[in-house]
Order: sequence, then C-alpha cells, then structure tokens
Amino acid sequence: MNTFKKIILSAVIALGFTAFGGIANAACGKVVVASQNWASAELMAEVDKFILEKGYGCEVELIPGATMPTFTSMDEKGAPDMNPEQWANAVYIPLIKAVEEGRLVIANKAPITGLGEGWWLTPGSIEKHPELKGMTAVEILEHPEWFPYKEDSSKGAFVGCPAGWGCQLANAQLFRAFEMEKKGWVLVDPGSAAGLDGSISKAAESGNPWLGYYWNPTSIVGKYGLIQLDFGVPFAGRENWDKCITVAEQDCADPKPSAWTESEVNTIITSKFAKQGGKKIVKYIGKRTYPGPVMNGMLVWMADNQAGGNDAAIEFLTKHEDVWTKWVSSGVAKKVKAGL
Repeated sequence: MNTFKKIILSAVIALGFTAFGGIANAACGKVVVASQNWASAELMAEVDKFILEKGYGCEVELIPGATMPTFTSMDEKGAPDMNPEQWANAVYIPLIKAVEEGRLVIANKAPITGLGEGWWLTPGSIEKHPELKGMTAVEILEHPEWFPYKEDSSKGAFVGCPAGWGCQLANAQLFRAFEMEKKGWVLVDPGSAAGLDGSISKAAESGNPWLGYYWNPTSIVGKYGLIQLDFGVPFAGRENWDKCITVAEQDCADPKPSAWTESEVNTIITSKFAKQGGKKIVKYIGKRTYPGPVMNGMLVWMADNQAGGNDAAIEFLTKHEDVWTKWVSSGVAKKVKAGL
C-alpha cells in the first residue's frame, strides 16, 4: 500500500471513530436534572451534570426543584428526567405506585450514607436549661417557656420546614399529633432553606435555645454540634406515617404521635431516561454513593466559602478522586479528569 493510500485509509478510520463517538454520545441526548434548594442536592446535581456531560456525552440542563413538586412533576409529566436526592419518606406510597406502574425507576436506593431526620436542639439550649440534658422530645414539649417565640414570649417556638419541602407536612402533622398548640407552642415557618439555617446559626452563635427540624449530613449539624432528640415514643407504623403524617391536614385530621420514620433517600429517574440513557449511565447512577463524612465535609466547605453547587462539584471531583472514580469506568474517569 502506497503512502497516499495509507493517509486516506487513516483519515477514513479516524473519521469513522469520530462519527461513531458522536453517535454514541448523541444516544444519551438531552437530560433534565432537578437541582433542589439545599446544598447537598445542589452539589449532587452539579456533579451529575459534569460527569454525564464530560464522561458520557450527554447534554444536561439543571432546573430548580423541591421535594414534593419535583416528584409530582416526574410522576405526572415525566419531567425532569432525574432527581439526584429524593427524600423518599415524603412520597413513599406514590413512589412505590409509580415504580410498580413503570413510570419511575429507583436508580439508587442510598446515594448518601449516614442520613438522619428529626428534631434537634442547639447546645446553647442545654447550657441555658441543663434540665434538657437527656430529656426526650415528649418531655421537652411540656416546657414551651424554655424556647420563647420572638413575637410572643408567652409561647414556645418550634421551627418547622419551608413550604414545598416534604418535611413541612410531617412537622405540621406531628405538631397536631403531640397537641403542641394546646401546650403553648407556635409552629414557625422559616420561609426558606436560608431562613432555617439562619435561625439555627443565630441561636447557636448567641447561645440561645432552639428547637426544630433538621437533618444530617449537613454542615449545620457538624458546625454547631446540634443534638438530635429521642422522641420518647415509638414509631407508630407506616400506615400512620404514610397515610397521615406525610399528608395535608384535610386528608388526615387525626395523626398519631410518632417518632420520625427511618430516613430514606433515593435517586429516581424516569423510565424514559432509563431507556434513553442506557445501561452504562444507569449503572453509574446506581454506584454513585457519597460517604456521609465526605458529604458533610463538602457542605462545610460550601458554607465556609459561600460556594454554590457548580464550584463545589469541581472541588469534589478534584479532591475526592478516590470516591467518584469508583462510580465509573476508567475510560469515563479519564474523560472527566480531562474536563476539569
């Protein structure tokens, strides 16, 4: 074969590989991922965006989301394609139904380790009222005077969840179940994720008492040493939790007192995306697990640097190769590293 023919053949082969690569990448297509309104969810969405784009050739669009609206949209409209951090307890029954009926897929049953939801105290609460040490939530509810509500100091303040979060309904129903209003409490809506964090930060840094809902892993729990409470009552069963605690008052007006259910977070995707993305992408999502200490460390970094999910994703991918390279093939890892 003469030199000219070798050059032509090489060019054809190269073009063929390029075209094949383009077809392979195009198979993933456009992917819409929910970026929910708290730090860990933002981080996960941005990491997924980077890896899917650089490693698998997808075209990823991030859209704002929140627990309930995002799930409802995925279930009813088939969009977005993916929710990296779906707190499953808030949607337990409809999620099972959606999976059974083939609309949604639980692609990862535990994308973060070391999870926990419930009611928490600031250390300053115990410093001001040493009697609190070792007390259960049920016992503390008898003393609203220890947590004065700023707009009416004769009442106690219990800080719940912002509107749109699944935990908003759960805290409102537990507030009714424990008859907290009758005992002198006010259920405070913090307004936003920033409002919830701000109420904790202000109380912790001033040494004032604070009682309310939060979850782990988070930078707030680690930074301020929040203390999770034992409810003092057993978990009252899935029937009560799924059909009463996690629904609106008009759908269940008689919730039973209960400890918080065991926390469960999933990554969910639409059935359409499971087929469109292919086995390799579904496998990546299934292997994508953030160790709790790593996630907490990233969230502290985000808070300290006032960083958004995009910057945090770069930080994570740069500093924690030992974690994320286990989620993908060596070829995909090489592409992701080249994109950093």
